[in-house]
Amino acid sequence: MLVEKAVAAIPAPFRRRIENLVFVVEPEGPSPNLLGLYEGRPMPRRSVHDSFAMPDRITIFQRPHERIARNPQHLEKLIEETVWHEVAHYFGMDEAQVRRAEKRRSRIY
Repeated sequence: MLVEKAVAAIPAPFRRRIENLVFVVEPEGPSPNLLGLYEGRPMPRRSVHDSFAMPDRITIFQRPHERIARNPQHLEKLIEETVWHEVAHYFGMDEAQVRRAEKRRSRIY
């Protein structure tokens, strides 16, 4: 439910461009502090030949979020930030670019 809400909060101009992407919630990730993981071929690297490819995948790891969250409102905010972070990777941003965008976004919100 919280992941669905976070995806719905993505601004429409970005959300409309998301194609062939699934969001999955798993209890834990490969490392205890990993909050999310994007797996796939970023949008800028796709071609017309990718139209029959399996969907890209964003996994949100539940327990790390719950361990970090101070309260239900903070949990919701953490999940929203993680979804944004992983969607940025989907759109082709590397980790440094995502971190810079997060800093700009935090100043706005």
